[in-house]
Order: sequence, then structure tokens, then C-alpha cells
Amino acid sequence: MFAIGCARRGTGVLLAAVILAGCQTAPPSLYEWGDYQSQVYRHFQGGSPEEQIATMEASYQKIRASGKTPPPGFHAHLGMLYANVGQSDQAVQEFKTEKALFPESGRYMDFLLSKYVSK
Repeated sequence: MFAIGCARRGTGVLLAAVILAGCQTAPPSLYEWGDYQSQVYRHFQGGSPEEQIATMEASYQKIRASGKTPPPGFHAHLGMLYANVGQSDQAVQEFKTEKALFPESGRYMDFLLSKYVSK
């Protein structure tokens, strides 16, 4: 009887240890978000495009320095900001970068290229 009780407790302790060990580490993120989300929010709140461009460019440098990749939409948003301030060459570059990094955005990037940039 004693051996059965110890075996049950041992199994319970072992099960708890396995569950807790599995919860200790989170998988690494595919992307580094930096200030991207707060800049999108500022954009919709009417923030200055020039300030947002400066913040996103600084964030991009930090992301690249850490060896990570910016998230989907980062370059598209930056391209839209450049287009809004009349820097069409930079906008084109950002849209093309977004399209190259995330091919599934190709149609939307083509749409933005046709809308914001004169050919």
C-alpha cells in the first residue's frame, strides 16, 4: 500500500515538473517590432509624418543591429509616410522592399505604387 501511494505521488511530481519545464521558455519571435506599433497608432492619431519617419528609421536601425527582421507592414507603412511627405523615391524603395520580403503583399504593394507614386 505504501509503495502504491509513493508511486502516485512520484508520478504527480514528475508530471508537474514536466509541465512547468515546458512553460519556462517561449519560442523566439520571428520579427522585432521596435516602435512600429506605436507609430501606426500615432499615424491614425494625426502625428507628424516627419517625426514618425525619423522614429521608424531609428527603430529600423536598432532592429537590423540586433540581427532581427522588421515585421510585415513595417516597410509599407514607412513607404506611405514617405509618400505623404512627397519623397516618392524613398516610398518606391520601401514598397519594393516590403514586396521582396513578403511576396504575399505584392498586389497591395503594386496598388500603393500606382496610387502614391507617379510613374
